[in-house]
Amino acid sequence: MEKTFIEDKSYEKQDFTVSPLPLAEYENCTFINCNFSGANLLEIHFTDCQFTSCNLSGAKLDHTALKDIQFKDCKMLGLHFENCNPFLFAISLDNCTLNLSSFYRVKLKNTKFKDCALLEVDFTEADLSNAVFENSDLAGAIFDNTILEKADLRSAFNYAIDPQQNRIKKARFSMAGIAGLLYKYDIQIEH
Repeated sequence: MEKTFIEDKSYEKQDFTVSPLPLAEYENCTFINCNFSGANLLEIHFTDCQFTSCNLSGAKLDHTALKDIQFKDCKMLGLHFENCNPFLFAISLDNCTLNLSSFYRVKLKNTKFKDCALLEVDFTEADLSNAVFENSDLAGAIFDNTILEKADLRSAFNYAIDPQQNRIKKARFSMAGIAGLLYKYDIQIEH
């Protein structure tokens, strides 16, 4: 079945939990104040799209393509990004809440997380090379066999990253964040 191609369209205050977003390829579209909570986005392709003030919590992302997508002021709880189509996967996030989401084995090179809540997010085996975590809360986030080479965590906070279990060569941390690298030694660091 051939997918419909939708370009340069704006969706505002749409509730896609009531009437589902049609299976299509969306290019250069904007979604503002839309509700995708628990919606099935199976095999939908998004390219160069912007999501602003949307609720995507619990949306199903099986084989969903996210190519150069910008999320701003979005609620994105419990999403499984590892189920997305990995081809050309690229997202940027500004002031988004991604608590309890999973990026297991997802390639997130050069991804920018700005002012994001990333509580208990799973970054196990993810590639976060050159990623930027600007003023983002990583409390309870899981970093296990994660590639953080050249990542910038200077303004990130509440993280716990084991340098022996993750690749952190040339990653950038602030002096205040050093405790997040030494947490497993149960030592006290005083200012």
